[in-house]
Amino acid sequence: MSSGTGKKAYEGRSITVTFEAARCLHAAECVGGLPEVFDLGRRPWIRPDGAAAERLAEVVRRCPSGALRYELADGGAETPDRPTRITHTSAGQLIARGELSLDTAAGPRAETRAVLCGCGQSRQQPYCDHAGPCGREASA
Repeated sequence: MSSGTGKKAYEGRSITVTFEAARCLHAAECVGGLPEVFDLGRRPWIRPDGAAAERLAEVVRRCPSGALRYELADGGAETPDRPTRITHTSAGQLIARGELSLDTAAGPRAETRAVLCGCGQSRQQPYCDHAGPCGREASA
């Protein structure tokens, strides 16, 4: 199931995972954390029933960009980190976790996790899309 925002939903018995491809920065927390659920070589690539809902939610929360989100079948969703934290990476990105309200081209958006552009060159403002120097790995 897809929505008009570019999100795709993967529904399981106990949890639904949504994926917004344009936000993905390929941190690979998902495929490394639960390869039995997240498998890029398989279609669909996300199979929520491949792990317990609590474990899957834990791995989804590791996604720094917020491209992956979840909602439990009982209506439960991710609780934002408190206090809100913003970390500046050596490459210039801003990693935000907490109760966020971001101004986007589509209007205000509530978030719990996001990687924000620090150089102003992203085509996905305010999100980083690796277009400019803040999206590239900093050299050692």
